[in-house]
Amino acid sequence: MAFRYILLLFSLLVSTVDFALCGGETLVLVDNLATRETHSLFFKALQERGFQLTFRTADDPALSLTKYGEYLYKHLILFCPSVEEFGGSVSVAAITEFVDNGGNVLVATSTDVGDAIRDFAVECGLEIDEAGSNVIDHLNYDVNDDGHHTLIVADTANLLSAQTIVGNKASLNPILFEGTGMISDQNNPLVLDILMASSTAYSYNPSKRITEYPHAVGKNTLLISALQARNNARVLFTGSIALFSDKFFRSGVQKAGSSQKFDKSGNEALSVALSKWVFKEEGVLRVGKVEHRIVGEKNAPAAYTVMDDVVYSVEIERLKDGKWVAYEANDVQLEFVRIDPFIRTLMKKDGNKYVAKFKIPDVYGVFKFVIDYSRIGFTHLHSSTQVSVRPLQHTQYERFIRSAYPYYISAFSMMFGVFLFSCIFLYHKDGKDKPE
Repeated sequence: MAFRYILLLFSLLVSTVDFALCGGETLVLVDNLATRETHSLFFKALQERGFQLTFRTADDPALSLTKYGEYLYKHLILFCPSVEEFGGSVSVAAITEFVDNGGNVLVATSTDVGDAIRDFAVECGLEIDEAGSNVIDHLNYDVNDDGHHTLIVADTANLLSAQTIVGNKASLNPILFEGTGMISDQNNPLVLDILMASSTAYSYNPSKRITEYPHAVGKNTLLISALQARNNARVLFTGSIALFSDKFFRSGVQKAGSSQKFDKSGNEALSVALSKWVFKEEGVLRVGKVEHRIVGEKNAPAAYTVMDDVVYSVEIERLKDGKWVAYEANDVQLEFVRIDPFIRTLMKKDGNKYVAKFKIPDVYGVFKFVIDYSRIGFTHLHSSTQVSVRPLQHTQYERFIRSAYPYYISAFSMMFGVFLFSCIFLYHKDGKDKPE
């Protein structure tokens, strides 16, 4: 009976850990609580995946992200595009600090975008077009458009080729989008352009005559963009809050001038994939067991010696459906670093481990086994193991080395010459010494 209770307790613990990995306390800030009804399918999908959602209006004077120095929420959803200033202790600086401490943020804007969201976007390397501007495409709009060509049909070919972020884009139906455009800082390596508009699109106020160059034109117009910070915190921006609405989830799609009609848009499938990525249900890597040793031995030595043959192995796991599974890849590299890498080698998959074998260079000092793995859609993986490398002891040098053979020969030839000279000098007699 005791064993049965222990087993039950262990299974509950495992399920609790898996539940903690997927989901978490999430604060949803909205312009008004009606958004809870108009976007119910999206919020319901989050709750079914284990998220505990707390809905508050963005200008609530009691808003706070922390209590007693600890964050109350793991994730933040900003469905409040028109907010000019957050309520309570929440501000752009507070949200930025939330991201700096590992929090994840999903932001949906619209044509009526306020200064608060715009300022936060600038902090993340994005620039949102001014209020009243729409993404306009006169060639790729839906048949249900009102005549301004702002209800555009986004081609899935313009999605980022990263299945971890957008899912299987080959199976996605076209995306309905109605909102504002963004541009990203191309010098920022942390920003990801997830969904671009077509080359015929631009961002401008549809009710105004075009008198100046638009804020964004062609494929520079971003519909969805994201940032993965150096601490692996994620922030996702979309120019359309309607992208997540029940109306767009259930709506059919037919591009004007095309006979092909889709009964359902790809918005729901895309929003699920994006939310899984931004809230770290997908694309999360971690390092498991790390081992290193000399070839032929079982345990790691206190210090390595130059020219030793070394085996290094590491387990890399990926979070999949709330569970950690072995990560499959063929591009994981190992570096053996002192100040700069002395060795960089490709690791091979061996069961659940990645293994590398190499010979330590003839240089002693303090080295590190380093794995620095960065791929689009995945968290940055870094592992560093420090070891010491010493020179050969005097008993470890070879007694005879091939390059010294000429010196050996010269020494022995000199000895033989001295011996021969000694024999001749001692025992050779001249004719003058003979008796008469």
